[in-house]
Amino acid sequence: MDTLWAPWRIEYIKQAKEPGCIFCTKPAQRQDKENFILYRGKTSFIIMNFYPYNNGHLMVVPFRHTSDISELNRDERLEMMDLLSTCKEILKAAVSPHGFNIGMNLGEVAGAGVKDHLHFHIVPRWNGDTNYMPICGHTKVVSEGLMETWESLKKSFDKLDTNAFKTIGRFTNNKCFKKISKSPGELSQPPILASAKSSCAQPA
Repeated sequence: MDTLWAPWRIEYIKQAKEPGCIFCTKPAQRQDKENFILYRGKTSFIIMNFYPYNNGHLMVVPFRHTSDISELNRDERLEMMDLLSTCKEILKAAVSPHGFNIGMNLGEVAGAGVKDHLHFHIVPRWNGDTNYMPICGHTKVVSEGLMETWESLKKSFDKLDTNAFKTIGRFTNNKCFKKISKSPGELSQPPILASAKSSCAQPA
């Protein structure tokens, strides 16, 4: 069984934690580059992991402070899934991974580093990324710095709003789309529509 071994993350576990919730304080600071925030939606945002398991490790987080997935409303759930799908497509184009780990740790016992504010992880994976270096040498080879990764990915995320809103009107006139959503307002954020793949005929 392969294990994505990350002994360097002990630095994060042992260090003194910032007061408050980082998923509340970082967006409030409006310093997206310094805080590695890639995208702000209506109810959720995308931020890079400061201690990544792999290059391109992103997190999708609701703005609202909650640890209970059952407390998420419909708009929050829809947007978070849209943004997860968008992250996958952007990472696929940017770093060409062989696969992804996507998931959420709920509660400290389940491995949540920030237990009081739920968040999704999306981690690109490559064949051979569980090699001997992290296990024997406690060293992880990350081919690109966090700032370089942020600058590279930010260009793609900056295009989301423009591309999405150019497409939203055409999709809402599509019969198949109307079966899913009674009105465009039911969707809190439309970026996934820009790259939606459906069995429905695409509008011309």
